[in-house]
Amino acid sequence: MPKPKPDDRSDNVEKIENNIGHTLQNMDEANDYLKAHSDEISEEEKERIKEKNHRREESIEGLRQEIKDEAAYQDHQ
Repeated sequence: MPKPKPDDRSDNVEKIENNIGHTLQNMDEANDYLKAHSDEISEEEKERIKEKNHRREESIEGLRQEIKDEAAYQDHQ
């Protein structure tokens, strides 16, 4: 049976920061889409996009907490 890989958390903060950046970019693109096409899309579609961005905001908050947790972990190593 193979030995499990050691827990390498050295680049976790960088990965989380990249996820935050991509999520923010997706939010910006969704908002730009809404602005450019608001007269062409249905109210249901607008609401769906707004709800998705709300979930993205919540995700970013969770990711920021993960960065804090990771920093605390690395401080105690």
